[in-house]
Amino acid sequence: MNANTLLAGLVAAASVGLAGCDVQKTQEGDVTLPKYEVAKKQDGDVTLPKYDVTAPDVKVTQKETEVTVPKIKTEKETITVPSVDVKTGQEKAAEQGK
Repeated sequence: MNANTLLAGLVAAASVGLAGCDVQKTQEGDVTLPKYEVAKKQDGDVTLPKYDVTAPDVKVTQKETEVTVPKIKTEKETITVPSVDVKTGQEKAAEQGK
C-alpha cells in the first residue's frame, strides 16, 4: 500500500511540475516543406454495396435473485505520505533575479 501511495505522490508531483513551468521562446523556428504536384490519371466511379439488415429484438428486464456479497471492514490508520512543494518557473526566475 505504501508503494502505491508513493507512486501516486510522484505522479502528482510530476504533473504539477509540468503545469507550473514558465516557458519563454528563446529562438525563432523555420520550417521549409517540400512541394508536391499531383495529377489525375483517370476518372473514378464508385458504387457502394447495399445491405438489408434485420436487427434483433432486445428486451431488458429485472428480476430479484440472492447472491453472496463480501462485507469489507475498514479502519483508520495513520501513515506517512509524501508532501510536495512546487515553485513555478516564474517564482524560480523571480528568486534568481531574471
